[in-house]
Amino acid sequence: MIPIGRGQRELIIGDRFTGKSAISIDTIIAQKGGDLICIYVAIGQKTSKVAQVVATLEKHGAMEHTIVVAADASAPASLQYLAPYSGCAIGEEFMEQGKDALIVYDDLYKHAWAYRQISLLLRRPPGREAYPGDIFYLHSRLLERAARLAPEYGGGSLTALPIIETQAGDMSAYIPTNVISITDGQIYLEPDLFNAGIRPAVNVGLSVSRVGGSAQRKAMRQVAGKLRLDLAQFRELQSFAQFGAADLDKATRDQLERGRRITEVLKQPQYCPMSLGKQVMILYAVTNGYLDDVLLDKVIAGEESLHRFMEANHPELEQKINDDKEIKPETEEALKAAIQEFKEGATY
Repeated sequence: MIPIGRGQRELIIGDRFTGKSAISIDTIIAQKGGDLICIYVAIGQKTSKVAQVVATLEKHGAMEHTIVVAADASAPASLQYLAPYSGCAIGEEFMEQGKDALIVYDDLYKHAWAYRQISLLLRRPPGREAYPGDIFYLHSRLLERAARLAPEYGGGSLTALPIIETQAGDMSAYIPTNVISITDGQIYLEPDLFNAGIRPAVNVGLSVSRVGGSAQRKAMRQVAGKLRLDLAQFRELQSFAQFGAADLDKATRDQLERGRRITEVLKQPQYCPMSLGKQVMILYAVTNGYLDDVLLDKVIAGEESLHRFMEANHPELEQKINDDKEIKPETEEALKAAIQEFKEGATY
């Protein structure tokens, strides 16, 4: 729904404890076995949190392709200020070698705080929210270093995932608006969705990718093209339906039911990345109505059963989607037949 290509900058923004770091760590874990080098920069975080992140990455075998740069909360403001630039320099070195790198800045709000502290100590004139006048330049010169080089320059790339912590969901504050204007899009995590058990708690209406489907695999574009619009419409209908579902026509009720099933399918356990083939198969099933007759509290169990069934009986389908990166007509026919076969013998 929110595609990101190599060399882009995608902001992850949301309140405290909404799963911002979890998304970035999931992204790093998902690169296991690939050709991407990951750099995790912890700025102003508690030492215990940094240790927890490293332990999680080690547990999932991701430290083999990951570098951690840490300037924790006890470090001087000057070190916290320099940490993201150090991480970026490491990433640029790999990019210049023709390799692909991903860098996570966790988080840039604390980076801005450190720079504000230094500037006030240097007696620089304070501006809005006591930040110095060049605070925008602070982040733009960092994030604009993310790029994809042309083949004649080696073809390497550096992708940036900056994280910003908002206060009470205020995206219009000074630092969030600055970083939103610099990046190629943002993933907004909403506390209400998180507390309702929808995790990752992505608000589809406020999240955006300014590149769109051109950065997606064709297979994902084929199944997820309508998904974002369907979800946004579902959220609107859901708030409208609170005033009385009895008066809604059948088409609207069906749309609400499918929206609820799509929401269930998009729930994801932490640190369990899924292959392209598995994602495409379950999204194809839910967007084409194969799960419409499944009870809402059985959707997640049904999804797990479908994956097990496909692995046991049709492993070639997942492999073909992973290899072709698209759903060819013959693959679609085989996928339809396999899902129908699963539904006939389903025991979830």
